[in-house]
Amino acid sequence: MHKYFLLILISISFYHCKKAALTATPIIPVDTTRNVLPDTLVYKNYLALGDSYTIGQSVTASETFPAQTVDYLNQFNIKFSQPEIIAQTGWTTTSLINRINTAAPLKLTYDIVTLLIGVNNQYQGLSIAQYSNEFTTLLNKAIQLANNNPQRVIVLSIPDYSVTPFVNAANKNYVASQIDSFNAINKTITLQANVQYLNITPSTRLAANDLSLLASDKLHPSGIEYKKWADSLQRRIRAIL
Repeated sequence: MHKYFLLILISISFYHCKKAALTATPIIPVDTTRNVLPDTLVYKNYLALGDSYTIGQSVTASETFPAQTVDYLNQFNIKFSQPEIIAQTGWTTTSLINRINTAAPLKLTYDIVTLLIGVNNQYQGLSIAQYSNEFTTLLNKAIQLANNNPQRVIVLSIPDYSVTPFVNAANKNYVASQIDSFNAINKTITLQANVQYLNITPSTRLAANDLSLLASDKLHPSGIEYKKWADSLQRRIRAIL
């Protein structure tokens, strides 16, 4: 009797163990060496506001400083989509404000926003007082578009075109002095807003003795000059993100 009872218990135990083995969830080893699939990456976005210097008058789209900046960042595995550019040759601060206000709705926020504007205010003889007011408006808008984070905004100084053949010798010192005055205003406003300021003006003055830094129109920067701006920008951006 006891013998048969023991055999029954062993049979029941074996049956349950076998069933558990068959129904247990298999353990699949996780391969931690695999990278994230490309289509799951979240690309950062960059908005560039400005004029001919931002749109890249007389250079290819890939040579503009926003495009070269993104290329640098992607090489450092900081993935950005192609920059969104709101800029046009000849724009003043008024033009840029009007375009932003009438443009199709922009994204709510951007990871990085750059602002470079003012050369046409100077060229058209517009007042520094008007520039100061409108630059402040544009800078506040840039901060808003950067999710209200002033450290995600970078202002570039106005290049000095007085060194180009476009300006005759008699006017070179006057134009250079005017550019300095406009830059003094935008730098003061920028720093007061706790926004980063990138002074590229000294670099543009090297074109006085190096025509390779000018585009084919002999007025705007070449892709070589824009590359220097892009290198400085990507360093700032890498420190921010």
